[in-house]
Amino acid sequence: MKLYYSPGACSLSPHIVLHEAGLAYTPVLASTKSHKLQDGTDFYTINPLGYVPVLELDSGERLREGQVIVQYLADLVPEKNLAPANGTLARYRLQEWLSFIGTEVHKSFTPLFIPGTPEDYKPQVKERLLSLLQWIDGQLADTPYLMGERFTVADAYLFTVSGWGQYVGVDISGLKNLLAYRERIAARPAVQAAMKAEGLI
Repeated sequence: MKLYYSPGACSLSPHIVLHEAGLAYTPVLASTKSHKLQDGTDFYTINPLGYVPVLELDSGERLREGQVIVQYLADLVPEKNLAPANGTLARYRLQEWLSFIGTEVHKSFTPLFIPGTPEDYKPQVKERLLSLLQWIDGQLADTPYLMGERFTVADAYLFTVSGWGQYVGVDISGLKNLLAYRERIAARPAVQAAMKAEGLI
């Protein structure tokens, strides 16, 4: 398999999951600015939408969308328990978290990364983001991971996007549960390996 990624982008989530799963893969750096691969290939020929992550399977087929990719990877190694079994309520709870992180938290960060976003709009965006992260902080008050006692692919995704605040001025220093959670996730060997592979640490 090949994972097309950009350092620190949402592709860090499947990158972490690949390491957690112990699956063989080839990382392929895809610049989100130039939309070129290191060999000069136009990334739009890989993903016409121009963004990461993309997972290329051994068959040559490609999967887009991080929430889908991480579930696919988890299902390749069910013994790792990175996602509850399909058809169970717990699996739908996982999808609930993945959807919430993707559509509410991830997308709420987007205006802060777009150069043309009006400055007077950014405080509203940051306020909205902080309210979402405060709610998550409350959810983490009595549990080490989003789904309870076990790390899942949803944790890889939340860890990735909750770290973006440092780049755009969203201060989470008052969210003690979220900070402790991030430290817990960051200490995992698979997370360390993925971050090192992306040059983040």
